[in-house]
Amino acid sequence: MTVKRNIYVLSDSLGDTAEQLAKAATSQFAEKFKIVKWPKIDNEKQIETIISKAKVDSSVIFYSLVIPRLKEFLEIKANEYGVSELDILGPAIKVLEDVLEITAESNPGASRKINNGYFRKIEAMNFAVKHDDGRGIENIKEAEIVLIGVSRTSKTPLSMFLAYHGLKAANIPLIYGIEPAKQLFEIPSEKIIGLDIDANLLREIRGQRLESVGSPKNGYADIKYIFKELECACSIMKKLRCKVINITHKAIEETASEILKYYSKNDNYI
Repeated sequence: MTVKRNIYVLSDSLGDTAEQLAKAATSQFAEKFKIVKWPKIDNEKQIETIISKAKVDSSVIFYSLVIPRLKEFLEIKANEYGVSELDILGPAIKVLEDVLEITAESNPGASRKINNGYFRKIEAMNFAVKHDDGRGIENIKEAEIVLIGVSRTSKTPLSMFLAYHGLKAANIPLIYGIEPAKQLFEIPSEKIIGLDIDANLLREIRGQRLESVGSPKNGYADIKYIFKELECACSIMKKLRCKVINITHKAIEETASEILKYYSKNDNYI
């Protein structure tokens, strides 16, 4: 019967990085290994207890400790007990210290904070997709930003751009002759951004859109209808008392930057 060998993974954070490396390394062997995680290491007593246990069951130690005193203590004790150990972060950090000519911050969990930012972006982008063009109105209160405006005012690309920056953005079209959903009036006005645009530019954009899909020009691109649409949308924005941004001849990045600055100033952005 084959006995599984142990690899003890020690970390002053969660140990995910060391665990992944241990799994990658053990995958190259037919022999079976059991990986045991020891996260949140913050004192020497914990380390000595684990090393003494590793001595008894002939375990190997992989560690991703970034606090210098804990690293040094582990290396000394592992040597005393005759336990094999591998520092998986030390060499990489040392190379960067040499290149940058600065000392690492020794901040446990720093990579996890980066990962949290990544997952926040993914969550925000999923939210934007599910709340595009008026969808998901029943839980619109969960949105951090709600964009409103008539058709072709860049609501969708703006929502996705803001989501990339970690903000849960929803967008709701304002349709002439149709009352907006009541939920829109139940959220704080500071969360809402109204998008306005020059009528002639909007006619041009809509005309190009109709041509691209092979549709004949109709009221959608009629200047008189557009003026009525914009006037109605403006009236709704006034009722909501929301911030209004005129996007005429502005790039998506420029409008998004203005929105982010507004939310940062008002302590609503993240």
